[in-house]
Amino acid sequence: MFLTWMAWTLPTAAFFAFILLCLIAMSVWEFKDPGGGPRHGILGLDTTRGDRLFITLLGSAFIFLGWLGIMGTPLWGPLVISLVYAFVVFRWV
Repeated sequence: MFLTWMAWTLPTAAFFAFILLCLIAMSVWEFKDPGGGPRHGILGLDTTRGDRLFITLLGSAFIFLGWLGIMGTPLWGPLVISLVYAFVVFRWV
């Protein structure tokens, strides 16, 4: 494969591997428990597990970009913030 156009560093590969693992885990979860029971959360939206995963990934991307723009590296801070954000989204959204 011709993937030389992208800088495949270890963090880049880990990022895409994490997204792939999230999608696989959500697929297995959906196969085991179809539907997942949409619920009405604090945002006033009816969301499913997949919706909450998307909101989490999108919000985490903005958290990391904001951190990089303001603080720079290392990225342990936004990782912790993103994990807390993911917990909040999956719990109450």
